[in-house]
Amino acid sequence: MSIDAEAIADRRRLRRKLSFWRVAGFLGLIAAVAALGYVAADRAGYGAIQNQIARISVDGVITGNQRLADLMQRVGESSAVSGVVISINSPGGTTTGSEELYRNIRRLSEKKPVVTFVDGTAASGGYITAIATDYIVARETSIVGSIGVLFQYPDLSGLMGQVGVKLEEVKSTPLKAEPSPFKPTSPEARAAMQSVVNDTYDWFKTLVRERRRLSESELAAASTGQVFSGRQGVPMKLVDKIGGERDAVAWLEQTKGVAKDLPIRDWKPKSDRDLSIFAMGATVADLFGFERVADGLRRASSHAEIAQLDGLLAVWQPSEK
Repeated sequence: MSIDAEAIADRRRLRRKLSFWRVAGFLGLIAAVAALGYVAADRAGYGAIQNQIARISVDGVITGNQRLADLMQRVGESSAVSGVVISINSPGGTTTGSEELYRNIRRLSEKKPVVTFVDGTAASGGYITAIATDYIVARETSIVGSIGVLFQYPDLSGLMGQVGVKLEEVKSTPLKAEPSPFKPTSPEARAAMQSVVNDTYDWFKTLVRERRRLSESELAAASTGQVFSGRQGVPMKLVDKIGGERDAVAWLEQTKGVAKDLPIRDWKPKSDRDLSIFAMGATVADLFGFERVADGLRRASSHAEIAQLDGLLAVWQPSEK
């Protein structure tokens, strides 16, 4: 018995259609589950299914960050969060960004018990962030300190002279738009900027003295601008205890009444751009406790961001020699 060519072609077309709709249905199911998870996370916050300790990570250069501020507000309002670990690995950043982060953590501490864990570096603006909590745990080889303020700008006047370019300007007052990278800094402009740096430095030192309860002599030893290891930081009162994140959580349990053995969940700032299947899948994975899967999905959907710094800096910059 033979089957004509038209019947064979019809069957093949039918199989292709069935395969298409099977794949489409499967992808639709994944998208629906991810969307539901995304909505649930949007309403309750990442990982808000069970009582937990929230981990908020402060990594890299610190700048003004409204999404991080919104995250801290959500953590503070979540009934599922019993305590918060601020995990820091940052060399600092702008003074305004560091001040904003400090004040947001202080507001969070009014709602939830909060502790700092230095997981690498908490220097300069990173240390401003660290002292926003009442207790600091650091690894032995962590870097802390760098209490100081920096204002940097290039001097391009020599280069402009070589290429035959001269800047002309008309200003309302001599100190307007000073210092300028296009000409050598005048003594008056340098003195004006030094006064701003000194004032901000005094603010930084006062913050450290009050939060870490240092005497004037202890503050003088700590605020030379240098960095210290975690081990050095303990006798200097810059760090309370050497240890890991588990030690930071133990402090929450022993002194703040946080229940023991609660899971630690990463809380991430919301993204107003990334609505990809990877991001939604990461949200679902977070909700069900699959942290490694969530991290992998986020890496797949991540985009490089360039931090643009402007103004005074509280940042540790190792010298290159």
